[in-house]
Amino acid sequence: MSGNVINKISGKGVYVKGNDIDTDRIIPARFLKCVTFDELGPALFFDERFDTEGNSKNHPLDRPEHQGAEVLISDANFGCGSSREHAPQAIQKFGLKAVIAESFAEIFHGNCTTLGIPCVMMKKADRDELAAEIARDPETEIIIDVEGLKVICGNNIYSVEMKASAREAFLAANYDPLDVLMSHGDDIDATAARLGYA
Repeated sequence: MSGNVINKISGKGVYVKGNDIDTDRIIPARFLKCVTFDELGPALFFDERFDTEGNSKNHPLDRPEHQGAEVLISDANFGCGSSREHAPQAIQKFGLKAVIAESFAEIFHGNCTTLGIPCVMMKKADRDELAAEIARDPETEIIIDVEGLKVICGNNIYSVEMKASAREAFLAANYDPLDVLMSHGDDIDATAARLGYA
């Protein structure tokens, strides 16, 4: 087993509106030269958040009422475009723990899963209602129930969908393939010995 079981994520939410938000908007290409992924957090949605002189554009991520948000909400085809791992890394390093959207680009979804970031799919009408609730009360807690495939916010419970393989990996704590590999060192050694590797 690797990592921790992820069956629930909870926290404040922030809604970043838009369909087809691609990975270059999530993390602009010029930030990919970083030495460690830890440097990516502040650059999340950088060109959406700041003008060319570094002045804030009042993006939802920077508004005082959304500081400390841990659940990102967006729309259809989130994470499309180039297949850069830096996009989910930036999301995670910013402090966000889960993403709710109508749909996700396949590679982005896979990269999020490996990092332990659940991506859940919610219908537009429900997302609109969830976004409105956050606008009314930014402090309201959102609970993503991975096991029960539902999102709870206040008195509302929304059904969500999730890729079955990702859900199973979160519940079994084996979403990071490198962790899984490293945790089976004895099996690897035994196999290597059986195959006659030096």
